[in-house]
Amino acid sequence: MMTLKTRWSEEAMCDLPLPEYPRPQMVREDNWVNLNGMFDFAVTDEKAEWCEAYEEKIRVPFAVESCLSGICRRVSAKDRLWYRRSFTLPESFKGKRTLLHFGAVDWECKVYVNKAQVGSHIGGYCPFTLDITDALIEGENELVVWVYDPTDEAWQNRGKQASYSHGFWYTSTSGIWQTVWLEAVNESYIKNYKLTPDIDEGVLNIETTVEGEGTLKIKVLDGDEVVAQKEISAKDKVEIADAKLWSPENPFLYDFVLELSKDGKVSDSVKGYFGMRKYSIGEYGGYKRLFLNNEPYFQRGLLDQGYWSDGQLTPPTDEAMIYDIVKMKELGFNMLRKHIKVEPARWYYYCDKYGMLVWQDMISGGKSLNTVYVGVIPNIHSFLNPIVYLSKKDNSYKLQQRERLEWRQQFEAEYEEMIDSLYNCTSICCWVPFNEAWGQFDAKRIGEWTKKKDPTRFCDHASGWYDQKGPDFRSVHKYIMPVILPKYDNRPIVLSEYGGYSSKIKGHVWNWDKSFGYQMYADKDKLTEAYRKLHEKQIIPNIKNGLSATVYTQVSDVEFEVNGMLTYDRELVKLHEDVVKEINKKMTY
Repeated sequence: MMTLKTRWSEEAMCDLPLPEYPRPQMVREDNWVNLNGMFDFAVTDEKAEWCEAYEEKIRVPFAVESCLSGICRRVSAKDRLWYRRSFTLPESFKGKRTLLHFGAVDWECKVYVNKAQVGSHIGGYCPFTLDITDALIEGENELVVWVYDPTDEAWQNRGKQASYSHGFWYTSTSGIWQTVWLEAVNESYIKNYKLTPDIDEGVLNIETTVEGEGTLKIKVLDGDEVVAQKEISAKDKVEIADAKLWSPENPFLYDFVLELSKDGKVSDSVKGYFGMRKYSIGEYGGYKRLFLNNEPYFQRGLLDQGYWSDGQLTPPTDEAMIYDIVKMKELGFNMLRKHIKVEPARWYYYCDKYGMLVWQDMISGGKSLNTVYVGVIPNIHSFLNPIVYLSKKDNSYKLQQRERLEWRQQFEAEYEEMIDSLYNCTSICCWVPFNEAWGQFDAKRIGEWTKKKDPTRFCDHASGWYDQKGPDFRSVHKYIMPVILPKYDNRPIVLSEYGGYSSKIKGHVWNWDKSFGYQMYADKDKLTEAYRKLHEKQIIPNIKNGLSATVYTQVSDVEFEVNGMLTYDRELVKLHEDVVKEINKKMTY
């Protein structure tokens, strides 16, 4: 397997990688233990019911295939992964419930504490929590995690992972790949909350889920100033007088403290934050447009795969996450389309903090990919008839590789799990359930369900190719072919993928001989000039013709793909920065 380090690799190869509190929107500063670090590791065949012999060590939370894990090799559908480590609870945990949190484990896992199974989870991209109190013993405890991940040898939602890397298919990610941690809570504690800002009414709506019972109280802060404080019910609202609105230009966040009291004593206290903002659709210049805080707002975005040359799906450090977001903002972009991946919670926190809008893709899947259906036919159609955009019903489940009902049900369950886990993120403005027909089915129904589930955000129900006339966009992808907007149908027009202009730089590519790009340029000057010409001739003129958002491919190179603004190791910006900034200043209303 290829290896290409980033500037953060050495820092990540330590006893406690990613040490920060992993859930910025629901912080309990005391009584938590980060379990990242070295675990015992073994691979058995599919018949093994338990593992006693562990001959290797793996650095959690980096996937088996990544170089930062220390393993750096692929696994097959016949393999079963086993993780083991011991832990001793601190004194502060005594007399409390102990929760075990996983940021993400790909794909199916079973969790054991002291050889007793305490839970399981299916789905490789969302967090889950287990109450392990009843399985604990005095002194040293043993944690074992069993993982099965068939990648593209089965039907699960896996995104761009492949058992064999090629083109725009990337190295698989198996096992634990986000932070593992313990937390102590009382018998009565706050399990979750749901925040919905309403700038028109000047209120924050809050729905709180509590384990046990007690009285809830919230205190909202602007810095050190208390701007609201009240006792609340499980479903309530808090007035935010003269609210400061969040936007990429002014990413202001309110802090708050939510307390649960029982019998006159505080049983639980969590800290969080929120931004007051509104995403809506309105009319401007004769077309439906995307609005932010009741004003038309052009979204200049980038496709963001979220892969790292050393950690793969796992960012090596917090500083690495911040670098990508801040650098793209410095270049003049105000949106990232998180492409077929869910990030660790701290990534969304940094988008909230630094001011970067996010389109959040669901993870694609299906038994396999019908390349003729999802690639050849749409591009031939685009070449022959570029104005009338391709529309084809997506209820032929076998054609979409979703023939079994349980496969479709699992997709919808994981999609809802993703929305629930990310709902409170201020920066997320759009949900994207399907991309380019990869496992697409019933997209209009699922788009309408999305809007019912979350009416406060946009939905790109079918990004590229097989539009079903659902909410909210006419969503176009254009590579190589000229950008010609489709016929306006009273929905905002978004160019949700385009560009892909590419170049290779010696010493900063994953594989020089097999590098891939839609259009290749010899050096920085030629790449930059092509980028300028594309935008000045095809993109900027179309803003007045109804274009409301753009998603250029992409933030960084990824494995064989060399079409990034940045090299895969994040060492170089591949275009002249002043030109990119100049173009972005022109991409507005």
